[in-house]
Amino acid sequence: MKIYAHRGSAGTHPENTIASFKATAKFPVHGVEFDVHMTKDGELVVIHDESIDRTSNGHGYVKDKTLAELKGYDFGGWFSTKYKGEKIPTLREVLYVFKDTRHHLNIELKSDVFPYVGMEDKVLQMLKEYRLESRVVISSFNHEMVKNFKMLAPQIETAILFMEVMIKPDEYASIVGADALHAFFPTAFRAMGKEAIASGRQFRVFTVNDEIYADKLQEIGVDAIFTDFPEKMYQFLNRRV
Repeated sequence: MKIYAHRGSAGTHPENTIASFKATAKFPVHGVEFDVHMTKDGELVVIHDESIDRTSNGHGYVKDKTLAELKGYDFGGWFSTKYKGEKIPTLREVLYVFKDTRHHLNIELKSDVFPYVGMEDKVLQMLKEYRLESRVVISSFNHEMVKNFKMLAPQIETAILFMEVMIKPDEYASIVGADALHAFFPTAFRAMGKEAIASGRQFRVFTVNDEIYADKLQEIGVDAIFTDFPEKMYQFLNRRV
């Protein structure tokens, strides 16, 4: 079972920061997951929430601030004084960290609350610049955006994100044009999970920080997990190797 570092190494570093991604780049895990929003001036930045309140010393929505304004806030001090001064990274800066590694990159487009017009084109152009089209999966809770992205770039892997126990997830994925299913991990233990695994699509689940659950998910045949503790989970899952 493969491991994706969730928002970098979010359990040990401030999430979605260069410090977190540089630590992850040294781990032998399969991949890394991070989130993309768009600024007031159309720049792509890596942050999970729509607002900067939780992970910085600032307030307000990403969409209402320019990149220059966002770069003025501290995105590390909330986690630990050790990381005080960490800035919000752009997508370009994060791609640069991983351009020469072997990690698979899960880029989540966070357009499920606010519509970010043109985000798909901007992300695609940057992936082409870095020649990373074969090393990414584009995911989102906004399934319309997943469908749009697949139409723009059929060669790039896409995934639908969902929290619910779904009926016939494989058929729905076909309608959307998604190659993979990214689900809240408890759904894997339902009938839906068996169907997803049997479908042959990549079935990846989030967010798994408990080793007991990781063991059970590996037993039933889940393809990959997202975890906040990639180094610890890698050591645990490979303990018998």
